Amino acid sequence: MDAAVLDRMEVVEGDITTEAVDAIVNAANETLLGGGGVDGAIHRAAGPGLRDECAKLGGCLPGHAKVTGAFDLPARWVVHTVGPVYDGLPPDDADRLLGAAYVNALLAAAEAGARSVAFPAISTGAYGFPQDQAARVAILSVARALEKEDRIDTVRFVCFSEDQAALHRAAMDALRKLSR
Repeated sequence: MDAAVLDRMEVVEGDITTEAVDAIVNAANETLLGGGGVDGAIHRAAGPGLRDECAKLGGCLPGHAKVTGAFDLPARWVVHTVGPVYDGLPPDDADRLLGAAYVNALLAAAEAGARSVAFPAISTGAYGFPQDQAARVAILSVARALEKEDRIDTVRFVCFSEDQAALHRAAMDALRKLSR
């Protein structure tokens, strides 16, 4: 792993709905019509235009991504991706689907024209993905995608808690050590 790739990634603790980046990623459900957690927070902050636009998209399958405007959010776009529900999936399938959600969201943001992207911790709330495992999958998947994707300058992992941020930082540190 090239250290320059890791230099394009950062971890912060905060509220993704206030991020002044080109695109924020929504940890959406398959309907894309809003829900709980980060999905509900993004829909509330964006206003009703987001739900109206999402209603025209026909939903989204796990591991895939779709882009809308951001409406009342400071970002320009919202990239909606659906992570896997952890319970009942073999761990390799869960990791593969979660990694696909991150990679496809990153690629969709790049296609839309984003240079900066903010991610929440996908699938770690109601979908039950273990936070430490999810952090490792997120960091590794995005780093590998950034090795091939030069349209994105900055990826920010916006964590809702200090503990979650620490897990993401530990995953970045582990990857940095492997890169030496």
